[in-house]
Parts: sequence; structure tokens; C-alpha cells
Amino acid sequence: MTGARVDLDDGLRGKARFDEIYNLPDPRGYFRTLRPLAYQIPQHAQEVFQQLLAARVLADASTAQPAERPPTVVDLCCSYGINAALLNHKVTLDELYERYTDPQTAGLTSEQLIANDRRFFAERRLPDAARVIGLDAAKHAVGYARAAGLLDEAFGEDLERSDPGPELRRAVAHAGLITVTGGIGYITSRTVSRLAEAIEGPLWVAAFVLRGVSYEPVAEALRGFGLVTETAGPERTFRQRRFADVAERRHAIAGVVAAGADPRGKEDEGYYHAQLYVSRPAAHVAAFPLADFVGDGGASPR
Repeated sequence: MTGARVDLDDGLRGKARFDEIYNLPDPRGYFRTLRPLAYQIPQHAQEVFQQLLAARVLADASTAQPAERPPTVVDLCCSYGINAALLNHKVTLDELYERYTDPQTAGLTSEQLIANDRRFFAERRLPDAARVIGLDAAKHAVGYARAAGLLDEAFGEDLERSDPGPELRRAVAHAGLITVTGGIGYITSRTVSRLAEAIEGPLWVAAFVLRGVSYEPVAEALRGFGLVTETAGPERTFRQRRFADVAERRHAIAGVVAAGADPRGKEDEGYYHAQLYVSRPAAHVAAFPLADFVGDGGASPR
């Protein structure tokens, strides 16, 4: 959830900042900091992304257009490759918390941890693993994810400030799905548009966005690429993490109310909640309704 930190969305003002954990040589500090806050959105998102990838394959088959199976995924604000770890390996987020907060790993160098991680993830790699390209302005984090074998390609570029470089354009040219779990608000429609411009074929975008953050500027930008944006609905939400303190809770609830949503049963119970937005070509929306392939798993878990 890193990326560029410019033009911070109003819905994120008052949110606790953990800038020091997002660009370390390895993810141990990240997991140690976020575990007490029950950070969990990547686990919920993985279940949705698996279903979206399956639906994307069906959509490609319905048009008889040649496509990779499964499609290439571009994970935006990929950080240490956690979404890729969960998507492509037989592992849970709880297991990753245990792994990276285990005292036995504390004395390892980053290089030793990376070597261990390469073996760990290789042993748990799913046979139908997707090709995942990671993009994040945090160069150390994406470097770890690439070295650990979680990402097929990794790019430490800041698309808020500049267009994609030629290697990034080459890598994402035939991507079928952009994913993002929490970065919207820290990054804007500038990043999403610059990335979408580099993709040549039909594109799907799946974003988990905190409820106090407006997705409309991104949806508007994606309309320019012929994409229709749907949401799983205001009542269908996904816990992101616990609030760090009372002040953060107060700001979050105020942001949700300002956005016209109701915090009762959600933010007022002590957790940030995210909403799912999926953007696709109109023909895919009509042929594959969102409700048909996004199940109930992970919605407002307790």
C-alpha cells in the first residue's frame, strides 16, 4: 500500500502513517507492525482475485481472442508482493504473519531470509499460478518481492510523477487484470491512467478502496478507456485493519459520513472497511455479471 504520497485524498487525512515500514529490505518490520492491527485485506482480496481471473479467462474465451491462461496480473502498489504470495501459493496471511514475526527469523540477514523465502514459496507454488508484475514506488520492497520469487517482474516506478518507462510498458502490454488493495487515495487517477495507457488489450481493474476515499476520479478516468465500473454494493465491505487509536477511528468515521455512507456495524466497531470496485469493458459486464463470480467470502468478516 505504498506508491507515491502526493495529493493525499481527504478520506485518508488523520490516518496513521507507517511510512518507515514500506520500503525496507525485507517484510519483517511490515508484518511486526501490522500484526497487532489485524491487517487483513490481502486475504479477502485473494479470494476475489482468484474468481476474477477465472471469469476473465471465460470472457476471453467467449470472444475467441488469444489470451494467456491465466491472464497476467499487474499488482499496483504491490509492496513486498503479499498479494502475489497469497494469489499464487498455498499459504495464508496468518501463516505469513507467523513466518515473519517468528523469533527464529529475527537474526537472519535480508539475503538469508530471501534465500529461505525462495525455497518456501517454490514449495507452495500453485500449478496454475498467474504471471504477476509488481509496481510500487518503494524500490526496496519490490526488489525483495522479485528476489524472493513472488513477482515475475518488478518495477520501482512512481507513475504519479512520470510516465511508465519502456521496460514497464513492455511488461504490462498484454496484462489482463490490474489489482490494488488500499493504494487508491495515496495514488490517483494519474497512476491508473498512465498504466492503462500502456496496456494494449481489453483490461479489467479490481480495486479495494477505503470507504472514506472517493473512487469516482479513477472510475471517470477508466471510462475514457471504455471501462464500466461496478461495486459489490455499499453493504458488502471488507475489513482492512483495526484503527491504531481513538483519533484515527474518529477521523475515519467522519470521512465515511462525509462520503455519504453509514459507519454503523462497520467503522464504528473499530475497523477500516474497504469497498470493492471492478472496472471492465461493457460487453464483459453484460456477459459476466459481477454478482455471478464474486462470492460472499470475506465480506465484513467478524
